Amino acid sequence: MDPLSALRDFTIRGELDKVTQTENEIRFGSDYTFASSIETPFRSKQGNLYTLQTLVFFIKNYSLKHTEYIQTARAHRIPPVTLPDRKPLFEYLTGKIDSSDQIEFHLPQNPNSLDGPHKETFTNGDEILRSNNYNSNNVTAVGDGKGFENLENVDYLALIRAAEKPLKDREQLLECKNSDFYSVLVSSTRREEERQRIESQQRKDGLVAKNRLMGVDERGLGYGGDEGFETTPKPKMLQLKGGKIGEGVPIILVPSAFQTLLTIYNVKEFLEDGVYIPTDVKVKNMNGVRPECVTVQKKFSRDRDQVVKAYEVRDKPSALKAEDWDRVVAVFVLGKEWQFKDWPFKDHVEIFNKIIGFFMRFEDDSVESAKIVKQWNVKIISISKNKRHQDRAAALEVWDRLEEFVRSRSHS
Repeated sequence: MDPLSALRDFTIRGELDKVTQTENEIRFGSDYTFASSIETPFRSKQGNLYTLQTLVFFIKNYSLKHTEYIQTARAHRIPPVTLPDRKPLFEYLTGKIDSSDQIEFHLPQNPNSLDGPHKETFTNGDEILRSNNYNSNNVTAVGDGKGFENLENVDYLALIRAAEKPLKDREQLLECKNSDFYSVLVSSTRREEERQRIESQQRKDGLVAKNRLMGVDERGLGYGGDEGFETTPKPKMLQLKGGKIGEGVPIILVPSAFQTLLTIYNVKEFLEDGVYIPTDVKVKNMNGVRPECVTVQKKFSRDRDQVVKAYEVRDKPSALKAEDWDRVVAVFVLGKEWQFKDWPFKDHVEIFNKIIGFFMRFEDDSVESAKIVKQWNVKIISISKNKRHQDRAAALEVWDRLEEFVRSRSHS
């Protein structure tokens, strides 16, 4: 008798109390014993075959409300019967119906009789007696005396399934208990920051010292080459003196509010390395220390020479002096009017004629988030929430737009 028929027989007779489970087996009194994980012929409308353990737990807890039954099944780590299958399964097990199109009796029927030494019997021309602890010494061919000559029709896959004892199901594997993926993110971020710091520290120190302390006419301009910094600037350099941009290191403004994507905390990694790191992660790594100013650098090509350009990034416009505003070349907008309060410009038209504006957003954010920004002369930069390899393209777009704007402004 197959496990589904055995369960139906005991249910109709009202002898479910004799159906017990011990370790990985389910016993039907002294009549039958099956592996608890054996699949029954009853197929779910979702396509999978229910195991015997699932059906026994279902019929014994049918009186529970479905939501309570689901919670109880999960607590016992037993896959539950879905809501659409409850009624047809219950009616079949209790004898209200004799058949169902969800029942497929095509699997071998492998009961373990308790009357003998726990052996299974399969009939495919010969009878094979196989104990639960399967090995070559326990297999015997009987019948026509031909030994194993007629074993080619045996369903070996069914034999394997009958002996399987699953340790975890799909849901349990996805729970990932005792796993902290946030710590993995923090750890990888720290390693990346350390690598960036080692690579750029010498270059940064040399450039900042020249820009801020030497006071030469070429302040705010970098020096060519990849191997280091020269004491004398090359002739071919980006000259801004005499243009519309004030002397000194150009300034980029970012919002001070945390609800924006780009802040004083994570702007360096995004613009220099093309990697977006959430502000909360950076704040935690920096132990809450808020920088007053951040220097970012960018390499540009000028007539076969490489020019390293430095920018100051600030988030407190109120701290800027009157002459500092001439150095402001870009602003990352928050999309709120109050961001421009007390700015020395009469309206948005004047602001975005003298300063290039950018608005950072996630590509799957609603259109409403950029509704106000679309009325301004700003460039919308979209990044993915999860695909960090796409950040570099967004950062390069910012640099290209900024370089074009600075060049046109210096020549105006």
